[in-house]
Amino acid sequence: MDPHGSGRFPQSGVANFGGSGVFTSHGDIDGSGDQSRTGGPGQSAAALTHDQILPQITLPRLSFSAWAQKLSSRVAELDLAPDLGADIGSPRWFRGLGTLVGLTILALAFWPSFAPLEAAPPAHIDDAVRDEYRSQMILPLALGADSGRHMGATALVEPLTAAPERPRLEMLATLARGDSFERMLRRAGVGAADTGAVTDMVGRAIPLSDIESGTQFDITLGRRPSPGEPRPLEKLTFRARFDLELAVGRLDEGGSLSLVKHPIRVDDTPLRIRGTVGSSLYRSARAAGAPASAVQSFLKTLGSQINLDRDIRSTDTFDMIVSHRRAATGERQAGQLLFAGIDRAEKPRVQLMRWGSDGQFYEASGVGEQRGGLVSPVPGPVGSRFGMRRHPILGYRRMHSGLDYRARHGTPIVAVTDGRVSGAGRMGGCGNAVRLRHDGGLETRYCHMSRMAVNRGQAVRRGQVIGYVGSTGLSTGAHLHYEMYRNGRAVDPSSVKYVTRAQLAGAELRRFRDTLAKLRTVEPGAALVDLEPTATEVASEEPMREIDRLDAPKAVG
Repeated sequence: MDPHGSGRFPQSGVANFGGSGVFTSHGDIDGSGDQSRTGGPGQSAAALTHDQILPQITLPRLSFSAWAQKLSSRVAELDLAPDLGADIGSPRWFRGLGTLVGLTILALAFWPSFAPLEAAPPAHIDDAVRDEYRSQMILPLALGADSGRHMGATALVEPLTAAPERPRLEMLATLARGDSFERMLRRAGVGAADTGAVTDMVGRAIPLSDIESGTQFDITLGRRPSPGEPRPLEKLTFRARFDLELAVGRLDEGGSLSLVKHPIRVDDTPLRIRGTVGSSLYRSARAAGAPASAVQSFLKTLGSQINLDRDIRSTDTFDMIVSHRRAATGERQAGQLLFAGIDRAEKPRVQLMRWGSDGQFYEASGVGEQRGGLVSPVPGPVGSRFGMRRHPILGYRRMHSGLDYRARHGTPIVAVTDGRVSGAGRMGGCGNAVRLRHDGGLETRYCHMSRMAVNRGQAVRRGQVIGYVGSTGLSTGAHLHYEMYRNGRAVDPSSVKYVTRAQLAGAELRRFRDTLAKLRTVEPGAALVDLEPTATEVASEEPMREIDRLDAPKAVG
């Protein structure tokens, strides 16, 4: 195309020199030195016709194409985006850096704002609009929806005198701690007459005090006979004991209440747990499935006979038997520890079994042993020891036949070992005092009490509270004066250490050994197997409908 924009194309292979109308061929232009071609220098010019000569074209000064071409060349010369990795520090590099900074500022200028967008104000909904919404809701009527627009009342519409009630109420009530059986029934909605009748019938079956707190009662109340009257009790069932269920109901609608007992078959096979001691006796016993209370009792029982740190090895086998009951309905109940033992190399090393009404543990030989000697009567330091001293009140030297313990007023005083109260009351300079008689001709006396907690002739156990620290009698302040006598002669209490023993003999020893042998025949884990239902239990069990499973009673407090 003509660079001047004339729109006319020159003939191929010719060039115009100064507009003279003289043309040469391509061989004259490239300067190849070949001048033998026609039309070259020194040769005669080619003859052209008049119509082959193009006239000289004059371009307008304000042509857009010329202006665009000039601007494009100027921009190309500016070099606004040079390579910043080359010629670092030169004017050309700083020009490129300025371009980068400018473009960055321009991009940040278009960064969106984080200010919250203002939403449209909520629409005002009045009662009329709300009713319109409710008429269009697809929800149960009980949740506030309507089945459509309200129809206009006609003469056939009769207003209800009272809101209808449910014909029957089923609930689950729980006997709270400190609550009574009668108050629980009244709080559940049972009428006074039915409450009195139920309390009388249940009280004849079992003592009401035997109903443990937390017991749950399934209560069913019927339809009110008339407005304002309490609902009649239709049915009441609860677990009175582990082996007994009681049900109170009416045989006929409107009839009198009657009580039905449902005995529950219970198996009393004790639970035996054995395992290796390992690194921790407590953790091993708990990992074997022993209850926490049974493990604590097991450690306490063994600790009274042996040193748990020195006398037990990690390879020993612990053996514990706990009283356990299984009900045919699936409930289980663990009781107190019955047997505590340690085996070493398949041979019993320690065997202790609970025996007697007092629940004391005896060794397999029939000897009940309590190690550790006497206990301190009060938790406090000794202020004055046994021997001659100057009396702080009388002012002269006399025999101090006991120990004085420093303690605050009202601190409990305990018996140092098992014994029987031979005296309790005012005893001269001792003030309020308690005297105990122990085995082996020993007696102890506790003086200056503020208050006594035992009576004459009462049997006391080691560690039992017998009184409280005071300052009665010849005393300068609150403390305990503790004396000990052997065959009527005063001895230093700090020099006496002995062990309390109980020995079984005769027929009782034989019964003890027979019980121990029978107890050790229990298989470990045998009590964990569910009881097989008998034929009578299978026949009496009624199938439960699926709809009844969904209709669970409502729990009340």
